[in-house]
Amino acid sequence: MKYLQTILLAFIVLLCSNKLALAVEKASQSSAVLVSKKPESKLDKRASVIEAYLKKYDSPLTPNAHTFVTSADKYDLDYRLLVAISGVESTFGKEIPPNSFNAWGWGIYGDNRINFSSFDGAIETISKALREQYINKWNAGDVYQIGRIYAASPTWAQRVDYFMNKIQAFEVNNPDLILPISL
Repeated sequence: MKYLQTILLAFIVLLCSNKLALAVEKASQSSAVLVSKKPESKLDKRASVIEAYLKKYDSPLTPNAHTFVTSADKYDLDYRLLVAISGVESTFGKEIPPNSFNAWGWGIYGDNRINFSSFDGAIETISKALREQYINKWNAGDVYQIGRIYAASPTWAQRVDYFMNKIQAFEVNNPDLILPISL
C-alpha cells in the first residue's frame, strides 16, 4: 500500500512540475511575436496590468487600458504591442502633437500629421491597420518586420520589443494584478 501511495505521490509531483515548467516556458517566450496570447480564463486581468503599468509613467493613456486589450483581441494582436509603440513614439502619450490623440507617431512625418478624435479611436484605428496592412497584407510576423515598414529608425523594433518585455516583467512581478495559477 505504501508503495502505491509513493508512486501516486511521485506522479502528482511530476504532473505539477510539468505544468510549472510549461508556465515558465510560456512566460519566457519572446515578446516580438505579434499574435495575441489570450488568457483562457474569463477573469482576464490584462487591462489591470496595462492600467497599472501606464499609471507608473503617469500616462494619459491609463484610462484606455481596456481599449488596448479589446482592440488587441479584436484584431488578434499581442495586447502589449500598441502600449509598447506608444512608449517608443510618445513616452506613453505624454509627448504628442497638441490635440492629436496620436501617441503612436501614426502618419506623423515632416509637416504631415494625423489627428484622432480620442485615444480610444486611435487605438482601434491603428490596431486594425496593423492587422490588415502590416500583418495580413505585408506578412509582418513580428515587431522587427513591422519596424522596417512603420518607422525610419533602425532601432524602433528593438525599443518596442524592450517595452513589450518590460510589460511582461511587470505582469510577472505584480502577481496581485494577474490570475492565480491553479493546478
